[in-house]
Amino acid sequence: MRRPLHLSAAAVLLLVVTACTSLGVVSAWLNDQVAFTTPQLQRQLDTRFPRTFDKLGGLVSVTLDNPHLTIPQGNRRLRLDFDLGVGGVAADDRPGRLSLVSGLRYDPATRGLHLEDPELLQFDLPGSNALLKGGARGIVNSLLSEYARSEPVYRLDDDLLSKLPSGKRIGNVEITDGRVVVHLAR
Repeated sequence: MRRPLHLSAAAVLLLVVTACTSLGVVSAWLNDQVAFTTPQLQRQLDTRFPRTFDKLGGLVSVTLDNPHLTIPQGNRRLRLDFDLGVGGVAADDRPGRLSLVSGLRYDPATRGLHLEDPELLQFDLPGSNALLKGGARGIVNSLLSEYARSEPVYRLDDDLLSKLPSGKRIGNVEITDGRVVVHLAR
């Protein structure tokens, strides 16, 4: 007799957990916004790196690895730090560092949050002479622009987008209180 009672209790618990999860998404959209935390964004970034980009017809390759996303308190831009590798003529095998700050925007074509106006903060290439470093900086800036245009930092999942209230669309994106907040618009 006890076995069916345990199964029904487990089934009820599963239904409650599922309902709470769905309710959280729906209530977020009912408030015309949904917020993402740094760990949520970081988890998605971790699955997409390392990434290697070929530039100048393959003469130079840039590898970005170990992304680390932070949202500094009181700031309206997020910070991304990467290990940086540059391959090609006169390149050094030791990793460098790349740091940038950026706002975010929503792109309906990719259903993702993309960098907006990224600004390079730190660019270190060990063993590089000044000329290579200056040329590499230009390549990295071009890479950042390309990445911001085509690659999302975070992709909104189909389940979340399917729960958009009727007549609403994704509006502006802001970074506030250590979170990324996506607002809805008509």
